[in-house]
Amino acid sequence: VVNSNRFNMAHMGGSTRFSVYVGNIPYQTTEDDLGHFFSQAGQVTNVRLVIDRETGRPKGFGFCEFADEQSAQNAISQFNGVDFNGRSLRVNMANR
Repeated sequence: VVNSNRFNMAHMGGSTRFSVYVGNIPYQTTEDDLGHFFSQAGQVTNVRLVIDRETGRPKGFGFCEFADEQSAQNAISQFNGVDFNGRSLRVNMANR
C-alpha cells in the first residue's frame, strides 16, 4: 500500500503511535477524505486504507494515527457509530 497523501508524515524515531482502527468505511473513500474527517478529533499523522492484494480494491477498513493519545480517544468517542458518506463507522483502538 502506497501512501502519497499529506497525512503520511515520517514520524520521529521511537515516538509512540496512537492508532485507531476504522471499520465500515465506504469503498470510494480516499485516505485524504478520511484524514480530513478525523482531523476534527486532533492532529492526524497518518492514514492507511487496507487494500485487497488480489483485486486492488479497498477492503472497507483502515487505520488513522494521531499525534497524541487524547486525539485518538477523541476520535473514538466522536466518530464510533457516526454516519460517514452513508455508512456507520466503527472506530476503536487499534490492536497491536
